[in-house]
Amino acid sequence: MRVAALHRHPVKGIGCEAVSAVTLTAGAPFPGDRAWAVAHGRAPDREGWLPKAAFLQVMAGPELAAILAESDGDQVTLSHPARPTRTFSLPADGPALVDWVRPLWPEDKPAPATLVRAPAQSMADNGRATVHILSQATLDALSKAAGQPIQAERFRANVVLADVPAWAELDWIDRQLDLGSAGVRVLEPTGRCRATDANPESGARDVEMLDLLKRAVGHTHVGVYAEVIRDGDVKVGDSAEILT
Repeated sequence: MRVAALHRHPVKGIGCEAVSAVTLTAGAPFPGDRAWAVAHGRAPDREGWLPKAAFLQVMAGPELAAILAESDGDQVTLSHPARPTRTFSLPADGPALVDWVRPLWPEDKPAPATLVRAPAQSMADNGRATVHILSQATLDALSKAAGQPIQAERFRANVVLADVPAWAELDWIDRQLDLGSAGVRVLEPTGRCRATDANPESGARDVEMLDLLKRAVGHTHVGVYAEVIRDGDVKVGDSAEILT
């Protein structure tokens, strides 16, 4: 197996960023992933991790899927086919980022309100410091079933692996996986929601993903969550190995 792609999402639900290399740290999330989130006006007023329902998310606002991101520390650049590209220095430019994303958010949903910094484990949906992994062959199998390309960006994957059979990653629960010089332990399969209906190029819902998954494989899991258990560097093209 080899690492085919690496992605992070600096602001939860708002922008995907391809990266060429990262350093993973034991007990920590994928570097820079979901380090920020935009809370809406009905979010609980408390610090720390909150469930995804408190934030702007692709499931409720599919146009967010087409946002691309570039980050350098706490400086984040966002672009979208319908919005001007803009760079934000966070947290100072938090209000400006909220205003930038507002036109992409449905008017019938609670309005974007505040940029919040994630706790140490990130603002991932599962509330844990994890890395999200799936295989290119799984994406290829879904593309065949859907009759159109199904991209990794739909699933907010951090690591995409090549040269592994479709759906094989779901059999890795409780096993160790070496990625470059880093080591992770696979924890659980990743359950899916309607966010995956949205095309990451157009921001339009063009696939009923949950129905497609049920017809194709009889469940709604795509990819797996893993925890980092050994510090190390991972770059695109590195080898990957599942251990017994």
